[in-house]
Amino acid sequence: MSQRSLQALCLMSFFLADVRDGLGPFLGIFLTERHWSPDEIGLVMTSGGIAGLLSTLPAGVVADATRYKRLVILTGCIVITVATLLLWYSNQSWTAIISQIVAGIAAAFIGPTVAGITLGLTGQKGFNHQMGRNEAYNHAGNTLAAVLAGFAAWKWGLGAVFILMMIMAVFAAIATLAIRGEDINHEVARGLEDNQSQKPTLSLWILARKPALLVTGLTLLLFHLANAALLPMLSMRVASSTGPDAVDPGLYAAATVVISQLVMIPVAIYVSRRVDKIGYRYLIMTALLMMPLRALIAAEFPETLFVIPVQVLDGIAAGILGVAVPGYIVSLLRGSGHVNAGQSVVMLMQGVGASMSPAMTGLIVARYSYSIAFSALGCIALVALLLWWSTGRTPAAEPA
Repeated sequence: MSQRSLQALCLMSFFLADVRDGLGPFLGIFLTERHWSPDEIGLVMTSGGIAGLLSTLPAGVVADATRYKRLVILTGCIVITVATLLLWYSNQSWTAIISQIVAGIAAAFIGPTVAGITLGLTGQKGFNHQMGRNEAYNHAGNTLAAVLAGFAAWKWGLGAVFILMMIMAVFAAIATLAIRGEDINHEVARGLEDNQSQKPTLSLWILARKPALLVTGLTLLLFHLANAALLPMLSMRVASSTGPDAVDPGLYAAATVVISQLVMIPVAIYVSRRVDKIGYRYLIMTALLMMPLRALIAAEFPETLFVIPVQVLDGIAAGILGVAVPGYIVSLLRGSGHVNAGQSVVMLMQGVGASMSPAMTGLIVARYSYSIAFSALGCIALVALLLWWSTGRTPAAEPA
């Protein structure tokens, strides 16, 4: 296990944080300032989500099969950056949709490939610890990017956010190239053991025989159906408000990201160290509980300061899920040779929920109000929590 490659992996996670998500919460603000309606913005976000969704499963298969994982990351960085810059230069609806579709497809390949590189560098025993480090660096990168983006948007306008993303993409590429290709064990990266003599062929049928995998995917589908639109809609509510108490939407979006990311860093490190004792199931249940609480606060307390508890809870949930879910899947599919495809099945189902969330929530806001939309998201999150709790007897993996 090369420390240089592991350190480069951490730095890659740091810089990819800003690249993989494109404009993130700034997308809604950017389009709102160009006088787009909430349902139109929701449609643009959904188009990118659906494109990423359709690419997720092929991305996992590629991550299991390819020995050029670093090239996949590099290509993703370039494509996402170019697609996002295209959005900057045109206000046409078709341009925005194409931009988000292309970026969504490229982003779909990054997640399972990073997980594959991590497993290939560390093996089963070191995976949870390194994923905790990856997530901590990723959240730190998001925090720095949000602070810089918020300041840049306030000082020079939202165009500066695009330039910042381009700079982060360059550093992400440099960090990716610093990972030694020979340090990645590509057999271990797909979930095989070092001493496993029989190599299973790539077949997705084995994943269909894992009920715990499907339960996890359905639970997270519902969770992200509730979660994905909450932060963009909070930012849009601020961007559409007027009066002497109105808050700068760029600074607000940056603050929401910084608050949650600062919470995610210690939570991710804590989970990576305590997962063996607590277990994946209880950690995931704790994360699921955060979303109904966030939706309740967002619906009942529209005042700006209440974004703090909303985003603290978001940080707890994301910090847990970012470490516990990949580790759970690696343990569940140990020895199958389909770990990254399994990660992609869950990401696929998450993507179904996340891609539907902005359009659904945008329609509710357009017809009713932000408060009713947040209440609806909270109800969906409760269903996810009840599903995970009610399937407690589903066979679960043990921490590696």
